[in-house]
Amino acid sequence: MADTAVLGEATFAERAPVPQWWTGSPALPAAEYQIDCREYAMDASDLDDNSALAKRMRATFHDVGLVHLTNTGLTDLGDMRNFAKHVIRDEMNYKGGANPRDALQPNVYEIGAPLPAFLHYHHEMAYVGNSTKMLGFLCKKAAPGKGQTFVSDSVAVTDALLATEFGQKLKEHGLCYHRKLTDREAFRGREEIGVYNHWQKSMMTEDPAEAEAAAQARGLQTEWGPDRLLITRYYISAFEYFPQLDRNLLFSSIADDSVWFDAWPKVMELPHEERPLKLTFGNDEELSPEDIKLFIELYDRFGTPIDWAVGDIAVICNYRFAHGRPAIHLDAGEERELGVMIGEPFARVQDLADKW
Repeated sequence: MADTAVLGEATFAERAPVPQWWTGSPALPAAEYQIDCREYAMDASDLDDNSALAKRMRATFHDVGLVHLTNTGLTDLGDMRNFAKHVIRDEMNYKGGANPRDALQPNVYEIGAPLPAFLHYHHEMAYVGNSTKMLGFLCKKAAPGKGQTFVSDSVAVTDALLATEFGQKLKEHGLCYHRKLTDREAFRGREEIGVYNHWQKSMMTEDPAEAEAAAQARGLQTEWGPDRLLITRYYISAFEYFPQLDRNLLFSSIADDSVWFDAWPKVMELPHEERPLKLTFGNDEELSPEDIKLFIELYDRFGTPIDWAVGDIAVICNYRFAHGRPAIHLDAGEERELGVMIGEPFARVQDLADKW
């Protein structure tokens, strides 16, 4: 992937480099998290909660925070979901405030991002007070050699980050997530240039007062801009306490900044200051180009690719791993489709003073 892409007279690299995702060698050996399902029948006996496969999946997830089933022989998303539920015991009931996804099947959602856009490493729903403990990915269609998902070891990233001046500044000040939610009615009859998410879809209401109340109920500060643009700010720690390891882990990334849209069709044309997302320190100070570059590079340093084949199932701990992917460009006749499961929700406690 090229390091820059021309955009008028500007380049993506003016604010942030394109992620590299990994060093070229996986940070985590596949043997630690992969399960080859040719060892199992993959029938009703393996769906039993006390089956050998179920126990192995849970043990692997507990120890590593990641489990990847390969060679399952499955083709139906519903069947894949049933196996993923060995680890994802409870699924989130979406109530608004985050970026919703369209359903492919009951409790299985689309990725929600265009294939040509690269997706920075991120922890799911870090920008609201209720996040999820884990995510499941189910492979319905795959293009050999294309469309990898990458995961980055947040434990290792946390240690490396805290050894830097930038990490200590994040620890002290936290972050503010700035979001601009457009009004669907303002775009009726015209092309949705610059649209990421309408507040009607995000807040699950057509009533501006209800949308504002829903945002405020989730800890967001709100104001209205031109054309009923709903502007929100959310101040929170850059870290989150993870009970299993009894320590604070990094729970943020540059994905919630304007650079998220550097290759996003119909949004990347906007100047950075007009894009729907922005990230600042919790004292409202801007992140420097050096801060942004370091944020990206540290996640890249501890990245591991997940290659997809039809029927593959992966469950990822949202505390211990961030996830993302490069842009995907398919040739004629190629398809790539992942379904997403959103696991048990949790209310963020942020960081604890004695758990560093």
